[in-house]
Amino acid sequence: MKKVEVTGRAKGGLKRAQLLSPKERREIAAKGAAARWGLQATHKGSFKQEFGTDVECYVLNDAQKTAVISQTGMARALGMSARGSSLPSFLATKAMSASVSGELQEKLANPVKFQWANVGGGVPPANVHGFDATLLVDVCKAVVSAEADGKLSQRQANIAKQAHIILGASAKAGIKGLVYALAGYNPTAQEVIEAFKLYVREEAKKYEREFPSELYLEWHRLYDIPIPDRGKPWHFKHLTVKHVYYPLAKSSGKLLELLRAVKAKDGDMRKKLFQFLNDVGARALRMQLGRVLEMAESSPDKRTYEAKIVERFGGQRELDLNIPTSSSEIELPS
Repeated sequence: MKKVEVTGRAKGGLKRAQLLSPKERREIAAKGAAARWGLQATHKGSFKQEFGTDVECYVLNDAQKTAVISQTGMARALGMSARGSSLPSFLATKAMSASVSGELQEKLANPVKFQWANVGGGVPPANVHGFDATLLVDVCKAVVSAEADGKLSQRQANIAKQAHIILGASAKAGIKGLVYALAGYNPTAQEVIEAFKLYVREEAKKYEREFPSELYLEWHRLYDIPIPDRGKPWHFKHLTVKHVYYPLAKSSGKLLELLRAVKAKDGDMRKKLFQFLNDVGARALRMQLGRVLEMAESSPDKRTYEAKIVERFGGQRELDLNIPTSSSEIELPS
């Protein structure tokens, strides 16, 4: 075999390579691969099993170990179609134009391009387009901003809801992760997932409708209250306090007294009974609403309904069933 003589620049490169440590040679090789093939993903996951939505996520091999969400995954996270164009199309609408900054537009127009190679099987690497995961937070902020400006349509309300949930959960998870890092605590992967799931549930709960619309319709029927063009009649405030909050507070024994004690302790005398009950237990509130709705639906008239209320929740000095003649006569719990 003919011996090939290495001369000039190549000879110098070979000599330098011989002086490098194995670790340094691996790092140079990785940089060379990145230059030829672009960025590589070292890990891949999906939100599917834990959150029920097929949002693909990756960790890249760059210096920042960038967390990436696939282009279609970003749309799915906001409850949109998985088509690659759905998110850019939505953000380019007139409703979103004022809330999407030039920087955000540029980042969305230039997705991160990388490769993911399945280990084994001889399958060639797949080319993937995605976005830095933190970009999802920026998109959510833009959506919330557009909603606050009254730009979103009713059809886009669910996107706004998802944006609120993602923002709230991410903020909570982020500050908790920072404290863990500063305190030297390294949580397991499952602990991180469970914590974020908890935050998502907490944020989603804010958008649950506690009061069923069916109850309001029954009150309209039983009390012959006209349905206004918008908002709710002032009578409903009286009925809510007398038929829902006071009975609920007394039915638990000392909730009303506890409310007063808490108010006296923290000095917040303006705190409403609803806020307190929601803090103590939204489940109890929903159960009470279910009882009242059943009584209303099964009553042919106001007299029958009120008789059921008295039979079930009677004997309470706060339970006054006479509707006042004007809104100024309504007394809310102090």
